[in-house]
Amino acid sequence: MTSPVFDVLEGGLLTTIQDAGRREWGHLGVPESGAADPWSLAVANLLVGNDPADAVLEMTLVGPSVAVRSDAGLTIGLAGADLGARIRGGRRLVPGRSHRLAPGEVLEIPGDIPNRPATGCRAYLAIPGGIDAPIVLGSRSTCLAAGFGGLDGRALRAGDEIAARLAAGARLNRPELVWPDPDDAEWFGGPVPVTPATLRVVAGPAPGLDTMAGMAWQVGSAADRVGVRLDGEAVPEGIGGEATTQGMPWGAVQVPADGRPIVLGADHQSTGGYRVVGVVISADLPVLGQLRPGSAVRLEAVDRTAALAALRGRREALVAGTAALRDAVGWGALIDSAGG
Repeated sequence: MTSPVFDVLEGGLLTTIQDAGRREWGHLGVPESGAADPWSLAVANLLVGNDPADAVLEMTLVGPSVAVRSDAGLTIGLAGADLGARIRGGRRLVPGRSHRLAPGEVLEIPGDIPNRPATGCRAYLAIPGGIDAPIVLGSRSTCLAAGFGGLDGRALRAGDEIAARLAAGARLNRPELVWPDPDDAEWFGGPVPVTPATLRVVAGPAPGLDTMAGMAWQVGSAADRVGVRLDGEAVPEGIGGEATTQGMPWGAVQVPADGRPIVLGADHQSTGGYRVVGVVISADLPVLGQLRPGSAVRLEAVDRTAALAALRGRREALVAGTAALRDAVGWGALIDSAGG
């Protein structure tokens, strides 16, 4: 069953529909797409009782303005960077928790918050059942480069309608929940918690990672879903340059001849011809997805054992958070039934 929930008044800077992506088509040159911050995708979904991989709105720097269309209102889950979400003329909505919206309310996500330092760049909004969009090559994610998936392969714009996919008997209103340990931004899906942000990297086929790990970097203006360019001192001769074309994974750290590294993101190309000094570990892809232009970054060389341990830690945290939410839902339902 499809249920319209939002009328889009303004689309924001770059708001797209994303889920866990389409990772089985790289051999045909199809970008993975999917959420640039997979952790926040999962948290936003779990806050409204969805599968962690369901389709959500990914908002970059400035989010949309949407009017609640559902006659009964609905509950949304917010995770990722705090982009100042608020009800027009009313309360603030912080990430790392779910919020109930009343019929006719207008949700605004204007971007940076006055008198607070900017950190992460992407926020995620989930609705019960997940966002309805056609499945293309196994995913509802928007592929901007090829123009398919999501809403006709493009960003959200005024006049669009957002609808939920609801199973029979499911409700748009759910208990308001808080992700466990909301003060721990690294785990609850908030903005990048420290500066400089650290990207742990496993060595690649080309030399130079240890040298680059000892250098200071800053995200350049060329930063988007395809990847981020890092600015800093020129790397020593012999590290950057061209190489035989090879497959490129998400998180690959390429170094062109100019010595300015490019760290590939969710919409990266499937092949590349620059030297690859390493690959960002899977546990740190959410940190990569939250880097905004001007952010300070450091690279830390780690081995495969450390990378696997970090990934296990992420998964254990997600499992623990899911269990805590499940217990909280039981209490929330009890309070609702008592009129609380």
